[in-house]
Order: sequence, then structure tokens, then C-alpha cells
Amino acid sequence: MAERDLPLYEQIRRELEGNIRDGRWQPGTRVPTEAELGAQFGVSRITVQRALRELADAGLVVRYRRHGTFVAQTADEENLLRSAGVLTSGPETHGDHRVVGGRVLPAGGAALRLPGLDDNDAVVQLERHKLSADGTRVTSTELAVLPFRFAPDLLDQDLVTITSHMYLRDRGVPLRRSRLYVEPYALDEEHAELFGLEPGAAVFRWLRVTWAENDEVVEHLEMILPTGTSRFYVETSLLGPLR
Repeated sequence: MAERDLPLYEQIRRELEGNIRDGRWQPGTRVPTEAELGAQFGVSRITVQRALRELADAGLVVRYRRHGTFVAQTADEENLLRSAGVLTSGPETHGDHRVVGGRVLPAGGAALRLPGLDDNDAVVQLERHKLSADGTRVTSTELAVLPFRFAPDLLDQDLVTITSHMYLRDRGVPLRRSRLYVEPYALDEEHAELFGLEPGAAVFRWLRVTWAENDEVVEHLEMILPTGTSRFYVETSLLGPLR
């Protein structure tokens, strides 16, 4: 999808994210007000609010009531809870996707197995590359497999920005839980060339499994990430007793 074809809030989000990622806006920088951004882009306040909310959800900015919006001190970090699906608003990791391939095939021929499916059951397999904010380099690869009956029109969606969890929720699939595995992985030649690294280099491999309320697996996702792209963290509250 061309830039001009994207929703206005998405175009604004991309430009503001580019300012942060490229270092033009350093941590602590005050972002222009909603009124200033509205005048700059010629859009309504609601459109600006959505763009800023997505940046805040992604951890790139921090918003303070009556004080404004500021570039986060940890703008180069990623919250693992987003990728696990706990934080579901907005993108799971920064950047857009480049579609490599997508098709419907029998589960037995898919690159990732979905527990509980017969080999002849239809699945949707989608392969994409995650791009940097400026779109110039690949920051990770993504391979997703979903049962066709849960994702019959997935390949007709805007695959540049949509994520599996966003799609499933929009279709009304009641997601119950998600498990994310993080493990070391040695790059094969194809991935090494893609990332500009040597074959055998150590990177991260993420595997995510998502279940619906009836404990059916509705997604199996694999991501390959070089170790130098971002810092990843998990933050939880320590207030109150555990139950």
C-alpha cells in the first residue's frame, strides 16, 4: 500500500515515529501539541489523538495530562508483553511489514505446525519482513500460520500494518491466552544475507502460540530477530500482594 493510501492517522504516526527513530527528536523532547499537529497536517484533533495514542502504546512517547507529550527515555526498547499479546492496542513491534508471500495450504505442508489440526485441514501461511521506521532495512522476519476457518480473508487485509492478534480480534475471535518462547538461533545463509550478518551468527528466535477461549490454537508465529536491533524488556507492577 502506498503512503498516500494509508489512513491519515497512520501517515502522521509514521512521520512522527521517523522523527524519533532517526534521532531528530531526542528522548525528553516535547512533541508538538494536538492543535499544532492538527494545523501542520490539516486534520482533526481526533485523528492526531489516535496517532499519538499508537505512539504511546508502542512505548515511543509518554503523555502527561495538562503537560503534553514527550519522547520516551526508552524509545529504542521494546516491551515483550506487546509481542506476547498482553498489550493489544497498536502494533506489537515498531515498523511496517513487507509481504514476502501468503497462501492457503494443507496444515501438513505448512512451515509451522498447529496442534490439534489434521494434516489435511486448511491453514493460511503468511511470511513477512518487519522494516525499520524509515523502511530501509529488515529488522526481523515473521512467519505466521493460522487455521483457515479463523482467518478466511486474512490475505485480503492491509498486510503492511495489520498483525495476527489485531486481525483475529477484529473478526470477533475470543482470544484467551498467548505463550511466547524466546530462544537462541543460529542464522542460516538466507537469513544471514537478509540481515547482512555471517551465517551461523547468534540471533533470537521467537515462537508464539495463541489460543482461543475453547483452547483451540488460532495462531503459531515465528520471528527471527538480530540481537542488535532493540533492547527488550518486561515491566510489571509490584504494588499490592500477588494472588
